[in-house]
Amino acid sequence: MSALSDNLVTFAILTYLIAMISHAVEYALGNARTRVAVASPARELVGAGVGGGGGVTPEQPAPVPPSFDASARRARIAGLIAVGATALAAVLHLAALVTRGLAADRMPWGNMYEFVLTVTFIGVAAWLVVLWKRPSLRKLGLFLTLVMVLLVATAELVLYVPIVPLVPALNSYWFVIHVSTIVFASGIFLLGAVPAVGFLMRNGYEQGKRSFPYTLAKRLPGAVGLERLTFALHAFAFPVFTFAVIAGAIWAEAAWGRPWGWDPKETWAFISWVVYAGYLHARATPSVKRNVATWIAVLGFLTMLMNLFGVNIFFTGLHSYGGLS
Repeated sequence: MSALSDNLVTFAILTYLIAMISHAVEYALGNARTRVAVASPARELVGAGVGGGGGVTPEQPAPVPPSFDASARRARIAGLIAVGATALAAVLHLAALVTRGLAADRMPWGNMYEFVLTVTFIGVAAWLVVLWKRPSLRKLGLFLTLVMVLLVATAELVLYVPIVPLVPALNSYWFVIHVSTIVFASGIFLLGAVPAVGFLMRNGYEQGKRSFPYTLAKRLPGAVGLERLTFALHAFAFPVFTFAVIAGAIWAEAAWGRPWGWDPKETWAFISWVVYAGYLHARATPSVKRNVATWIAVLGFLTMLMNLFGVNIFFTGLHSYGGLS
């Protein structure tokens, strides 16, 4: 089971890579429809007799060049392949987690490797739900699959450890309650960071900025939609994260005789909670610009990354279960 899980992770990474490449092809070909849309008003003017002495009439519109239609068709096919590959990668990802859990005879959340695999799966599963409800956001998938490739590959190549039993402090029913909610909230925050960064780039592009990285967002959905998605995801994840922190305090009281001790991981969890609360407060305050509030959301995700990687690698404490050695 352990070897099967490892192989499934490798296949999942390769499939995410295929999805990312397919999204990139759609992104590159995505200007075909734009060129057709720009050409259409010109044809209408010509058909109305503007700018010419004859030629095309309203009954005989200028034909769309076949290359435009072909590019648009290829872009759509690439986009559908990307979505299918993402869904297949998610299935492989889930199968890797299930087989890892069966091999370990426990929930697969006992170290950094397993935690990152689970958080990324939650993120991609939530993305597929969002995409099912709002297919117009498909081009955002390029950035989501890029994040999946980077994080899952990092887990496999850098964080991997063989299966070991849980340390005694984690052997509690609170392990399932606390860690499952932390994992779920972290996965939604991970997904929320993608449209947040997309909004910041797209908003700059819509304001006339044509330097890097704003030009990367010229084919993303509109800034308003990306900002609303960012808020919806964070508003959904924050109560779950709040419950996870409270559950962790209750577990700490039962395990160590105190609910809070400013352990490095507890401290950074509190920092993340404050930053995300600050984002939601800023988002609800009319006088705060949306791009300012969104930067706070991005900062919140950076604190989550610090809690996951920085604390586990560079600090020691009661939560030192990274399992890197």
